[in-house]
Amino acid sequence: MTAPYACDPDATRGRLFPEEESAFRSPFQRDRDRIIHASAFRRLKHKTQVFVEHEGDYFRTRLTHSIEVAQVARTIAGHLGLNLDLTEAVALAHDLGHTPFGHTGEEALDRLMAPHGGFDHNAQAIRIVTRLERHYADWDGLNLTWETLEGIAKHNGPVTGDIPDALAEYDAVHDLELHTHAGAEAQVAAIADDIAYNNHDLMDGLRAGLFTAAEVVDLPILRDCFAEVDAAWPDLAPYRRRHEALRRFFGVLVEDVIRTTETNLARLGPASADDVRQAGRMMARFSPALWADLKVIRAFLFDRMYRAPSVVEMREEVTRVVDDLFPHFMAHPQDLPARWQPDVAAAETETDRARIVSDYIAGMTDRFALQCHAQFVPPAP
Repeated sequence: MTAPYACDPDATRGRLFPEEESAFRSPFQRDRDRIIHASAFRRLKHKTQVFVEHEGDYFRTRLTHSIEVAQVARTIAGHLGLNLDLTEAVALAHDLGHTPFGHTGEEALDRLMAPHGGFDHNAQAIRIVTRLERHYADWDGLNLTWETLEGIAKHNGPVTGDIPDALAEYDAVHDLELHTHAGAEAQVAAIADDIAYNNHDLMDGLRAGLFTAAEVVDLPILRDCFAEVDAAWPDLAPYRRRHEALRRFFGVLVEDVIRTTETNLARLGPASADDVRQAGRMMARFSPALWADLKVIRAFLFDRMYRAPSVVEMREEVTRVVDDLFPHFMAHPQDLPARWQPDVAAAETETDRARIVSDYIAGMTDRFALQCHAQFVPPAP
């Protein structure tokens, strides 16, 4: 950590519940370790990235995606002189709030929760690390530092307008300054998310046979990557060829973010982490030229992968699972596990009960959601 705008663990804004810090780990290292040991982090192993978990062992899950994001984020943060531990903590935690079945599950749960404040996976991640992880004697949640919580809450930038209920509830007792940008470490974790999924979604789509290397080679950026590989190894086996090309594509994205972020920071000249927060714009980003090319690639992925017939068919199937489970548990809260029953008994309103059911379903893995559906929902005639 060498940059004056890096978040200094010795100057952390602290934790909601004061505690004696470790003699051999910094506050941000403890945050990272608590996230890794959290139940919600382990469950990411069996949660969808794009393909439902049981569709194949080689496709990314939310867990492997989070690990890849953390690796990219540490690389960028290290070059920029930022705090690696804070960067890694935010990167590892950024998807903790995801439902089973990825964005499909989130969309279904948000629709079902519309009368009760809706559902947002970033806000749910805050709810998990501040309330739903219940392992410690003195508090609910993980009691993370302000800086880590800020990074999770502002994964997509400042939170303005209608703030999701799950986030507003915590912010009321621990002000995360939602109207500002996050610190540089959290911004790097966010852009690393974009880098990771754009790269590995291309790789997974090729492996799944949703499109071919011949189609990908015509896309911006990738065209040059394949040409470089073909020039060096004219007769390379197809699998090695696409891997080498995507490896170069990955490097192009990382190097572009580093150069662009360095330029943005040099122009701003921040002397502290708060200077980055108050800049009024993101520091960690792609260059305009690369972003234009990346939008073409994202449009390709949207059309050929995210809306591929097989993926759409599976989306419809898992949407029915969430659509069936939510009303079932609302009508039969006694079917929730025993450790959830004190919360059910304390619920005073239908919205209170809906939030409990939402928390329970959002925490499910793909396989467990399918098992619960088979157990509690009679098959259609």
